Amino acid sequence: MLGGAWGRVLRTPPHALRGRGKLRKTELGSWGDGGAHPGAYLLPPGAVGETEVPPSPGSLRRVLGSSACQAGMPQTLSASDMVTPGSLSPPTTEPTDGEQAGQPLLDGAPSSASLETLIQHLVPTADYYPEKAYIFTFLLSSRLFIEPRELLARVCHLCIEQQQLDKPVLDKARVRKFGPKLLQLLAEWTETFPRDFQEESTIGHLKDVVGRIAPCDEAYRKRMHQLLQALHQKLAALRQGPEGLVSADKPISYRTKPPASIHRELLGVCSDPYTLAQQLTHVELERLRHIGPEEFVQAFVNKDPLASTKPCFSDKTSHLEAYVKWFNRLCYLVATEICMPAKKKQRAQVIEFFIDVARECFNIGNFNSLMAIISGMNMSPVSRLKKTWAKVKTAKFFILEHQMDPTGNFCNYRTALRGAAHRSLTAHSSREKIVIPFFSLLIKDIYFLNEGCANRLPNGHVNFEKFLELAKQVGEFITWKQVECPFEQDPSITHYLSTAPIFSEDGLYLASYESESPENQTEKERWKSLRSSILGKT
Repeated sequence: MLGGAWGRVLRTPPHALRGRGKLRKTELGSWGDGGAHPGAYLLPPGAVGETEVPPSPGSLRRVLGSSACQAGMPQTLSASDMVTPGSLSPPTTEPTDGEQAGQPLLDGAPSSASLETLIQHLVPTADYYPEKAYIFTFLLSSRLFIEPRELLARVCHLCIEQQQLDKPVLDKARVRKFGPKLLQLLAEWTETFPRDFQEESTIGHLKDVVGRIAPCDEAYRKRMHQLLQALHQKLAALRQGPEGLVSADKPISYRTKPPASIHRELLGVCSDPYTLAQQLTHVELERLRHIGPEEFVQAFVNKDPLASTKPCFSDKTSHLEAYVKWFNRLCYLVATEICMPAKKKQRAQVIEFFIDVARECFNIGNFNSLMAIISGMNMSPVSRLKKTWAKVKTAKFFILEHQMDPTGNFCNYRTALRGAAHRSLTAHSSREKIVIPFFSLLIKDIYFLNEGCANRLPNGHVNFEKFLELAKQVGEFITWKQVECPFEQDPSITHYLSTAPIFSEDGLYLASYESESPENQTEKERWKSLRSSILGKT
């Protein structure tokens, strides 16, 4: 079972399926000029939630097919640049009984194999280097079966054994062909999965194996020093991450609402929708940058039936969970800013402002902030403000909301995401490279894959085909999160987004009822209860 932030990611909020009005058709332009896809039929406010509830295991099997993943699985785009043809042949290893050596998914990599065979396929030799796609896929997924420090120890041991690095006299010609490949593997590993090297024992393995080849070429020692220096810098930056990312965003009650004379509303800090969309993109990319690819695997890790000990990964998804909390905070911030003003004209202005911000987020390619804004405006305390909504020009909102409509497994959003991804690949400017996916849906796709496909096949072999699918989804996300934000940061705006007080759910309902009186007996009773519990009034 998933709890805390994860449970919230995978649940649809009660207000998510409420709809109003009829379908509409309009257009925002095209991706080429920074607009949206034209001709989309759109839903009115109240039709979209955070994401769909994951189906039961039975329905997962119907969607995904057998234990090996099928093409019909809902998924994000594949990372084509993660799969590059290898220029060298793999080591000659005979498949053990039951291994699928025919129709390899990568050059020389079977669709399923024993863990030992897959480890051997990772180890470079004088004449072989694994494909980049294989390295990423195996390093990402292997932690389900073996801890990274143990994997590193086994890889180093195999290198020493196969290259005879424990001999008094080395074959220098052979080592000079092997050394650059070993250093390249270690560079890719430390660059992509730096958290695997937080323990001193792992650094010891690196120094030991490189120290054995250094007598053949002192450049190896220099390269190792550079690699370790870059690794330490990465780890230092990551250690600073959680404090900066998980800000004080505990919801406040309506009773602690600051006086209007001193409260800084968002429109007072930033009144330009495009500027706010840019600053939201700043916050998104900054938070995404700290999420390691391994967190997607560790979030759903289960005990491997063939493992001797249970992996302890519960504390290794902090950045990912912090990002989920950011999404929830932005939802509540939007709702708070709308419910805060006393006059409906002001509330309508705030709603229209957020609609414009959401539109700019769509055009930028920031789908996570877009969905958070839509979700915030669809929260029941906001959607029930009928008199306020009557003053809002909602045509643009209908357009944006339909882009994130969950119908057809978010078909419209996935189409827009493909458009943004294509624009990023063919970008002529840094602004066109931005792709920030709707994160909860990405998590759901990985949840589908994890629950619907077995990690091991009945013969005990690792289902490598499944992990290639996982690597495709995670790999593209990693490419997107590494994009540098092209917009100049405004610290006053980003600070407000991270620290401005937000109402709790009860606080939002009370503010909503205080703005527009309850319409039925249920609302009246809840209003009375909230006034009593929060304001101490009857």
